[in-house]
Amino acid sequence: MLKILDKYIIKKFLTTFFFMLGIIMLLSMVFDMSERLSEFIEKKASIYIVITEYYFPFLVHYGNMFSSLIIFVSVIWFTAKMAQDSEIIPILNSGITFSRFLKPYMIAATFLMVITLMMNHYVLPISNKVMLNFENKYYRDGVHVENYHAEFPHNISLSISSYVSENNVANDFIFEQTDKKDRSIYFLKARYAINKLGTNKWKLKDYYERKVGDTNDVIVNGKEKDTIFEFRIGDIAQRENIAETMTYSELSQFIKSEKLKGSANIPDYEIIFYERTSLPFATYILTIIGVSVSSRRKRGGVGINIALGLGIIFIYIFAMKVTNVAALNVGFPAYIAVWIPNVIFAVVAFFLYRHAKR
Repeated sequence: MLKILDKYIIKKFLTTFFFMLGIIMLLSMVFDMSERLSEFIEKKASIYIVITEYYFPFLVHYGNMFSSLIIFVSVIWFTAKMAQDSEIIPILNSGITFSRFLKPYMIAATFLMVITLMMNHYVLPISNKVMLNFENKYYRDGVHVENYHAEFPHNISLSISSYVSENNVANDFIFEQTDKKDRSIYFLKARYAINKLGTNKWKLKDYYERKVGDTNDVIVNGKEKDTIFEFRIGDIAQRENIAETMTYSELSQFIKSEKLKGSANIPDYEIIFYERTSLPFATYILTIIGVSVSSRRKRGGVGINIALGLGIIFIYIFAMKVTNVAALNVGFPAYIAVWIPNVIFAVVAFFLYRHAKR
């Protein structure tokens, strides 16, 4: 059962967090609007559409993305303020252990962590999809793809030199199918190919077709050919942030299908997939660190605690970037890369917690 102290700290934790979240998101929205306003006016986007289809999802996206770090700053802020006002010393001198003092912090952190976890896996993808559709319609440039290659089921490979969404043309289109011994049984090349959007129907221009037979090959050259493939242009030309619009199950299945194609973007998708869980759990670690470093009164007041907190945040973000780069460029497993910063800072949190107890 929660006691007066627990309710007091939980209230301070949550009110400080939501206040800081609101201020930061409001400033972010103002800065973004100052950059996008001319584009919205040029594209004749109504105020209602801009607010409901862009800025609501915008606030959900970035608020959720930075929630763990805002939680950390919030903990340091109000805990340091309590220490400066000499509220913590009487609490600990009354016989309450530091571990017991930490309990309401962890309750509030759990509440926020569960919300963030559910948002990441289920609510945020839907919100991101709305925002991405708005961006595609009102201010994003077209999709451009260079040197695309993929492997599809049934030993099918596909290569194109480039694709531009404005004219929906895939240049230097090469389609090949092999047998189980990796011997070519069908080869098709076209100067360019056009996909009828939303369908599997394709139109090839200036094509060369070769069907390998037991004794003789059948070779056909032509100006134009209508055909059907198992894939669509949407399987080839995708936004870099397409994974952000998928729920947990959708993204899991998408990664499996991309692995079958041999996509080079697998590490990007896996990082997004695993960060949806690792970042919410960082709430616990950052809360413990925040309480440990700010629960004692320091010379310099609250400012020194904020400065220390910002330094820790910088190191945490730097560690995340280093491990993500390792996953993208060195082949480091993505699930390890996204959890390493949490593991490192969990160790830091443990030692800071032990020191604070003394």
